Amino acid sequence: MKRFKLMKKFRALIMLVPMLVVCIGARSDEPRPNILLIMVDDLGWMDLGCQGNPRLETPNIDQMAAEGMRFTDAYAAAPVCSPTRAAVLTGVSPARLRITNHIPDSPRFAPRDATLASAETLDHLPVKFVTIAERLRSAGYATGFFGKWHLAGSRVAKKQGQGDLRYYPEQQGFDVNLGGCAIGGPFSFFDPYNIHNLPDRRAGEYMPDRLAEEVITFMRDRRDKPFLCFLWNYTVHWPMEAPESLITKYKQRDDLDGVDPRYAAMIEAMDAATGRILQGLDELQLSRQTLVIFTSDNGAFGGVADNRPLRAAKGHLYEGGIRVPLIIRWPGKVPAATTCDTPVISMDFYPTMLDAAGLRVDPAIEENLDGESLVPLMQQTGGLSRDAIYFHYPNYAFHGQNKLGGAIRAGDYKLIERFDDGSVELYDLERDLGETRNLVSQMPDRAEALQRKLDQWRQATNAAMPKR
Repeated sequence: MKRFKLMKKFRALIMLVPMLVVCIGARSDEPRPNILLIMVDDLGWMDLGCQGNPRLETPNIDQMAAEGMRFTDAYAAAPVCSPTRAAVLTGVSPARLRITNHIPDSPRFAPRDATLASAETLDHLPVKFVTIAERLRSAGYATGFFGKWHLAGSRVAKKQGQGDLRYYPEQQGFDVNLGGCAIGGPFSFFDPYNIHNLPDRRAGEYMPDRLAEEVITFMRDRRDKPFLCFLWNYTVHWPMEAPESLITKYKQRDDLDGVDPRYAAMIEAMDAATGRILQGLDELQLSRQTLVIFTSDNGAFGGVADNRPLRAAKGHLYEGGIRVPLIIRWPGKVPAATTCDTPVISMDFYPTMLDAAGLRVDPAIEENLDGESLVPLMQQTGGLSRDAIYFHYPNYAFHGQNKLGGAIRAGDYKLIERFDDGSVELYDLERDLGETRNLVSQMPDRAEALQRKLDQWRQATNAAMPKR
């Protein structure tokens, strides 16, 4: 406890530095924008109408895309949830954070014939990392967190999902935390939720509706100052639960073609809740001064979603596990009805939010920042400086069917390296989005160069590797 208090005092001193950065980095000619980040749990790249899926009904999110920019080649930092969430908060890659698997990791996830043991991974986000919430709160932002945190340790209490309170959102820069605890999936999507910091209110109330209402209340109460609001939905994660009327509606459909009716119903209900939040911004007359980011933490769960044309699903380094929807709306700043095909990744949100708020990246704080600001792409004024994005997944997913490995995307080419035998796969995503044709034998020089680049990145980030 004494060590923990000393660490918090040290962090308090560190947080004085961003306050100085505010003075020299903020643009004084216009007010700082509000920032609303909506991250849906396990929403697949093809799970929206605006992404080209006519079988699922998402009119509100489709309208948001029509009013903003849709990123066609956006990636989650990892094929599972906890590493991506930590990457969003810090702008640091899961490999560098040493948070590389969903929490908790367990030896039982490994298949019986596994030749490797998972790499060591943390079960929480250490408080030494300065989060985007801390940075913006020090610049005068009100900060609120709603929904799934899943970065608070693996020793979950039997009742109500309580984890280690030292690693809760309140200790990472958020003034308000409703529902953020240790669990990765809710006990129920209907009240009573049995989550210790999401008080029961109305029996039978659907969680996405409840959280949407709480977000609107937060925005209303803090409309006189800039706010940072994270809505990290528990939906559309397991358990597959939605209002019965919507499930019945989709059970009567004959065109779902592999999509679970419960999953389709959850997506429509999530879209409706998102629409209420966007309408709330309109009613509060905050839409034009609010940057809204909508995305997912990883690919869709196999067995309930149809990820085609992408290969595989959550837990895999194929596109179905890591490519995610991303829509950014900022009226007057981001042109409407536009798309961007530049590859972007979860770590980019941190510097993007700093940039939007008029704050500079401070090397004393963000010394290991792995993301880049997307503002030049959003405003169509420039591109990104990096030539590749990287992935590191040295752990077994909950279903134990994945192979441990890493991946790199550079331009249109993507290479996947397997850690058990050192084999590689090379794909041209422009011509083969489904990753069906391994080009290693046709392009050995390119494969060798990308594999070498991937290995150099792992060394630079001090990535933990699996053990034999």
